[in-house]
Amino acid sequence: MAKRKRLTPPRGDYLAEEPVTDAGSMPPLETKALFPTYPQGVAPKMRSPSPPIAHVAGDAATSAALAEVTAEFHSARAEGRMVQSLQLDQIESSYLVRDRLVADDEDMAALRASLSARGQQTPIEVVATEQGGYGLISGWRRLTALTQLYKETGDARFSTVLALVRRPIDAADAYVAMVEENEIRVGLSYFERARIVSRAVEEGVYVDTKSALNGLFGNGSRAKRSKIKSFLPVVEQLGPYLSYPAGIGERLGLALSQKLQADEAFKSDVVEALNKLGNAPTLEAEQDILAAALETPKAPKIAKQAGGKREELSPGLWLERSAKTITIGGEELTPEIEERIRAALKL
Repeated sequence: MAKRKRLTPPRGDYLAEEPVTDAGSMPPLETKALFPTYPQGVAPKMRSPSPPIAHVAGDAATSAALAEVTAEFHSARAEGRMVQSLQLDQIESSYLVRDRLVADDEDMAALRASLSARGQQTPIEVVATEQGGYGLISGWRRLTALTQLYKETGDARFSTVLALVRRPIDAADAYVAMVEENEIRVGLSYFERARIVSRAVEEGVYVDTKSALNGLFGNGSRAKRSKIKSFLPVVEQLGPYLSYPAGIGERLGLALSQKLQADEAFKSDVVEALNKLGNAPTLEAEQDILAAALETPKAPKIAKQAGGKREELSPGLWLERSAKTITIGGEELTPEIEERIRAALKL
């Protein structure tokens, strides 16, 4: 049977610079103090000086992801897809000639209540100006409502507005963005549509009325553009004298347009009647003046030409044929119908 070897206690001075020479002294026993301590209770992982392939691949993936996020950030900012928070005083609301003339008090009150309760849900659209500020493209109602809330409450959350900084190609592109945003959200009246067409031509954004109509309302129907065009005489001749032009309905506006083009004295008669209302007319009073001005005696019926035959196309609209001519007339012959006839003859 093999003899067991007797084990001696481990030496505690084996790491010391000078060995222990005193044979009579017992070296201290090894304790846990000889091992390093870790505050977290777990030894940290030691990374080798030469990282393995997994570390290299991980670093490359992280760098690629960061580069992709950075590129997308710059792209979104350049293309106007990033919502920014801007101070109200940084935005010039009169940067473009506004298409909307008035804002309904009830609608604005509802918008202010929504902004106060839920905050701004949809950003406005602006363009950076050379002066370091921003020009308003669309979102006039939201900007106005926030401005009113800030003045009333002084609350800092109403001092800024969420905005998309667009980069329109030219002024025409900016006007189209404004018009389309209003057409989608809260439709404009025909007077307001015709007015922005007229002003866009005056500002040199478009060379003529036809270009302005097709550019600003190119997504609308041909009949809609025809009605807008018919309102232009009302805008240009009566607009400066009206207090509530946006209240003119389609039927009344078309009748006024036809009368303005047919009777040169009609404008002066209407202006004289409007001036009698004073400085604070009401919408109803102004509408009554316009309607009364149209109530003129009916023109006598045109005598039938020899050999002619007249037939009624619709109430107030007739057609008369003779040997070589066709005549269309009647009280309901509006500029819109005339435009449609002209368009049909060009086909």
